[in-house]
Amino acid sequence: MGPFKDIAVEREGLVAIVEIRRPPNNFFDISLINQIADAFDALDNDPGCRAIVLAAQGKAFCAGANFGDGQQLTKDGLRPGEKDTIATAGHLYIQAIRLFESKTPIIGAIHGAAVGGGLGLALVPDFRVTCPEARFAANFTRLGFHPGFGLTTTLPELIGKNNAALMFLTSRRITGEDAFEMGLADVLVPQDQVRAAAVKLAAEIAENSPLGVVATRATLRKGLADRVRKATEAELVEQTRLRATEDFKEGVKAVSERRVPNFQGR
Repeated sequence: MGPFKDIAVEREGLVAIVEIRRPPNNFFDISLINQIADAFDALDNDPGCRAIVLAAQGKAFCAGANFGDGQQLTKDGLRPGEKDTIATAGHLYIQAIRLFESKTPIIGAIHGAAVGGGLGLALVPDFRVTCPEARFAANFTRLGFHPGFGLTTTLPELIGKNNAALMFLTSRRITGEDAFEMGLADVLVPQDQVRAAAVKLAAEIAENSPLGVVATRATLRKGLADRVRKATEAELVEQTRLRATEDFKEGVKAVSERRVPNFQGR
């Protein structure tokens, strides 16, 4: 398997640990998403792997996409070289559908911030183990942007339409405790125990019949990848439109400068 540039795959018995290695913030792009998807595909075909833990190095689980300070964005709101990347590889949110097509149970070890598209990545796993220090945020409207990564489907399906709308429309950060209470996370432990707890849960799943587990999971998640695909298609239309606005550039700049944005609605 591999070699991979930005992830590593390790084994603990029947459990594989896929670790993102772009510390400290673990910003993602098409390359990173495809590396994770390639690892998941390989592990789906490995009879020695019955569960996966998705983890990350650094202070954040995944801080989403790196827009920088906004100074290098084109008039269409794209980063340098991004137009060519989209043309050749497809939009990263569309590529992310591959993650939802994985057949092996996945546990997310969310030890730090999962923000924007990073929150979308955190919702790929079946379950999430987190800690009080973690932060979950769908901060797209704070950027003058629209949610992506299929979040308009996955987030309301997980925590309900009202809670999802609250996260989307306020762009507020949710603590690990609040995430656990609203069902966004399934296990809450001290920060230094997040990965071990995720591996323990994965090992508990791996003790059961692999055929039974895979079949049951497939039934429970039936149609999820298709729903995410439809969501990303609609999300991409809105994101493309909003990228070209002054509000988007102001939102990116304000976040970079750690201040309240001054949106003008244009």
